[in-house]
Amino acid sequence: MRQLLNTLYITRPNAYLSLNGENIVIKEDNQTIGRYPLHNIESIVLFSNLGMSPQLMGKCVDNHISICFLTPNGRFRARVVGRSYGNVLLRKKQYKVSMDDAECVKISINFILGKIYNQKWLIERYIREYPLRIQGELLKNISYQLTEYMNCVKTCTELDSLRGFEGKAQVCYFQGFNELILNQKKEFVFNGRNKRPPQDPVNSLLSFAYTLLSNDIASALETVGLDSYVGFMHQDRPGRISLALDLIEELRAPIADRFVLSLINRQQVKFEDFIINDNGAVLIKDEARKKILSEWQKRKQEKLKHPFLDEKIPWGLVPYAQSMLLARYLRGDLNEYPPFFWK
Repeated sequence: MRQLLNTLYITRPNAYLSLNGENIVIKEDNQTIGRYPLHNIESIVLFSNLGMSPQLMGKCVDNHISICFLTPNGRFRARVVGRSYGNVLLRKKQYKVSMDDAECVKISINFILGKIYNQKWLIERYIREYPLRIQGELLKNISYQLTEYMNCVKTCTELDSLRGFEGKAQVCYFQGFNELILNQKKEFVFNGRNKRPPQDPVNSLLSFAYTLLSNDIASALETVGLDSYVGFMHQDRPGRISLALDLIEELRAPIADRFVLSLINRQQVKFEDFIINDNGAVLIKDEARKKILSEWQKRKQEKLKHPFLDEKIPWGLVPYAQSMLLARYLRGDLNEYPPFFWK
């Protein structure tokens, strides 16, 4: 298993990155505000309008450090990666499988089984751990319905029907999400998923966490030699990391959703950490974003026993582990892709 290195997040909108020897230098208004050695960095995520020097970008490409450009509000712009890792035969197999509907359904079923199972398990944990603080019957009914959707998913033979059950399961899951908010219930109310733009603090946090997770997954896929832009369930679109969006499905609940609930329930974010634009968009303030990114990095260092590999790894390596297992399946080393079933 590879080492978990750091992701460097640049949240200052007017920061500019340059290269000095083997170090990243961060400047703002021509003043140096930070310096980081390249050998400790795995990827760079910029919420910056100014970007970085061509010299630094070239060095990152040579050192397999991925670069993700986001708007200051966290909207995806572009990713830059270096030379392709791994064997060209792996990517050729990926492209071949992506054009085979039956194979796409086979892999995608496991993505969605992992997604619904982990949503159900998150709800079951709250039922067990907080019986006096939640509407137990509501969550039990949702858990039961999610089990039914899992059974339906197992019998799917077409991507459209699979997407239909995935969508229904997601609506069902989010019907109980507000019950999982145990503290600050007046300030953080969830009435359903909305985005582009998010219209409440909970959806703003979810969108931000999903952006961070999808970038981590795209980097992991590129690391094992897969093309993050060619998926099996999400349709190909220019600039869309379709395979990362496939793989994120099973990791949303145990990584991103759980992280957001933790931020709210531990009162690590407050209602004052958000601003409301004239168009109704609810955005995270700059200082709060820094705090959230710090907590995200800490969460990635926490360890768990991977359910398939049966070894302890940091949460931050779960996207890499699943990418590696997907590559092994495509190479023919595994009979099927093993989804991440959180325990």
